Amino acid sequence: MNQRIAILLCTYQGETYLAEQLDSFATQTYTHWEVWASDDGSVDSTPQMLENYQRRWAPGQLTIRSGPRKGFVANFMSLLCSPDLNADYYAMSDQDDIWHADKLQRAVDWLRQIPQDIPALYCTRTELIDEAGHTLGYSPLFRRPPGFANALVQNVAGGNTMVINNAARALLLEAGADLNVIAHDWWVYIVVSACGGRVHYDSQPSLRYRQHGANLIGANAGLAARLQRIRMLFRGHLKAWTDQHVIALAPLLPKLTPANRRIYDRFVSARQRSLLPRVIGIKCSGIYRQTTLGLSLIHISEPTRPERI
Repeated sequence: MNQRIAILLCTYQGETYLAEQLDSFATQTYTHWEVWASDDGSVDSTPQMLENYQRRWAPGQLTIRSGPRKGFVANFMSLLCSPDLNADYYAMSDQDDIWHADKLQRAVDWLRQIPQDIPALYCTRTELIDEAGHTLGYSPLFRRPPGFANALVQNVAGGNTMVINNAARALLLEAGADLNVIAHDWWVYIVVSACGGRVHYDSQPSLRYRQHGANLIGANAGLAARLQRIRMLFRGHLKAWTDQHVIALAPLLPKLTPANRRIYDRFVSARQRSLLPRVIGIKCSGIYRQTTLGLSLIHISEPTRPERI
């Protein structure tokens, strides 16, 4: 049986690189896909480019809709939660990357191993490229396993690499599209891991992730990027983002596994304490980041206020 993949493509002023992204869909070795494009009010040639590809491709292979015009998170969430959307798997896509030809096939190969009633998320490392397509290196390689205790304070992969199944989407539908969260991909990681889902982080890159001045969120690679993340922690961003996630999780708390509910309760409680009890409480909660330094920064930054990494 050939499962159908819905590629969820959100666009805004994307004329410069959009064609390369769309062409990389067309070269996928896994061919049972369709694109759902949500344009968030572009005034460049992006809408016309989408319409041109719609005419060029087979009927029904590219559906175009208008986004809510409330930013990239709202655009992705409105598309993911659209009642008209129906597929076996869902792959999120930026407008300016270049997918490796085997990206979807590798995701499907893993997702097929997971029972349909278990939420599942496949994600990968990325190859970084500049505006001209020259290789810059790779996103950080995370060696600790993914899980809810990590997801509460860190995102291990970009949404442009993520593919989920229907059980995972059902959880996202239950939480709703109208959420105040920092990033859609981090939210997906939190929800799937919290509710007993399977998360697979593939260390082999699945796409070429373009770094340029218009990127809303770039890869956390290199010393400069890491120093910027540290500055954001001490300015209170981490606490504010965690607050948003704690609130957004409220409708799904009954679906958390017992072990994850204990992690959640201990972490939320520890965050309310003064420095020493907070450090002890956070340690006892079991949460972790991929580096020891990252976890230490959580202890320090929380009193004054998770970043996407």
